[in-house]
Amino acid sequence: MKIVVTGRDGAVQDLDFEEGARLMHVLRDANMGIRAECDGNCACATCHVYIDEAWMERLSPMEEEEEDMLDEACEPEDNSRLSCQVVLSAAHDGLPLTIAKDWE
Repeated sequence: MKIVVTGRDGAVQDLDFEEGARLMHVLRDANMGIRAECDGNCACATCHVYIDEAWMERLSPMEEEEEDMLDEACEPEDNSRLSCQVVLSAAHDGLPLTIAKDWE
């Protein structure tokens, strides 16, 4: 299964994932430029991504904790998610997303 990632530089890359993987780990392992400082504990916004809007309903609903952390993210949008809170499944095969800008 694959996700389609647009990096901050505009380059598009297909990344393989296994069912049950956290999106943050897939992105970090592929050196896509996310810092993921809290290592997936929903305590920062350094794994912020923009999910293609047509795919948003395929993701699990956002918890209040994630919504609060996105308030701290750089340029959050309606389709923003923290990649540490997205667990991938077969329903996400082909998921397009873009790495969000960071404060750095």
